[in-house]
Amino acid sequence: MSTFLFLIGEAFVNLRRNALVATGAVLAVFVSLALAFGALVFNELVRVNTLQWQQGDHLIIFLKDEGGPVAHSELLAQINDYPEVKNAWYMDKAGAYQEFLEIYSDQPALAATVTAADLPASIRVELDDISTYQEVQFRLVGHPLLRRLSVFSEGIERLLSLTGVLNSIGFGLVVLMGASAVVLIANTIRMAIYARREEIAIMKLVGAGNWFIRVPFIIEGATVGLLGGGLAAAAVFASHNLLERIPTDILIRFQVDQGFLLSRAILILAFGGLAGFIGSSLGLRRFLRV
Repeated sequence: MSTFLFLIGEAFVNLRRNALVATGAVLAVFVSLALAFGALVFNELVRVNTLQWQQGDHLIIFLKDEGGPVAHSELLAQINDYPEVKNAWYMDKAGAYQEFLEIYSDQPALAATVTAADLPASIRVELDDISTYQEVQFRLVGHPLLRRLSVFSEGIERLLSLTGVLNSIGFGLVVLMGASAVVLIANTIRMAIYARREEIAIMKLVGAGNWFIRVPFIIEGATVGLLGGGLAAAAVFASHNLLERIPTDILIRFQVDQGFLLSRAILILAFGGLAGFIGSSLGLRRFLRV
């Protein structure tokens, strides 16, 4: 136990001796992990906003008058049984006319030329997953009650494509910044080894063991990683608190669940320590021959 405490003390002595280099390493790791954490939060914001934008009517099924409300109700029940459908509801001619008046409220001359009898009843469909709209569309094509099927396919495809691209960019940024943190810590340990090269040579001469020499450097690297990760987590939490003050009545939502932030903060902190361990191990393997 006393030996382990001595090695921890040696690690902190190293950090104090190389305070400037260690501070630079901590700040560099902080920037890398803050960007990585920010990318994780950004991906979550994309996911949350995608779910929000998915809500609403994804398909509008305009119906023929044949069969009347009874046939329309049967079709509505059939559509609600589709596994892809979250909710479907019926809008009769009167409802369609009210919607028409709201849409063209600024064009009274046009509204005056249309009556409720001129507009078709419709079924509005909300999907569980907007990417499944083609399955529902395929089932309805050719149905005898179908007058016209309106699908927001262009908007759906753009939303799905944008989400995929942003998620890929975020994942790539996480990987890149994580690798950068490892390299930065490895370089810091290399500089620490160089600064203590004479002391290390003396320790070898008096018979110091392999791990006795290596462990302080590993602890030093892990400490740098943990400090950088802790600062990154604190910075992202502070930034999120600022984003939460943005008014919620705008289109884009800037808040994510606190549980998500806490779990990812722990992950970033653990990764900082792991990056420190890996980086210091790489630095020792490359620049310290014991």
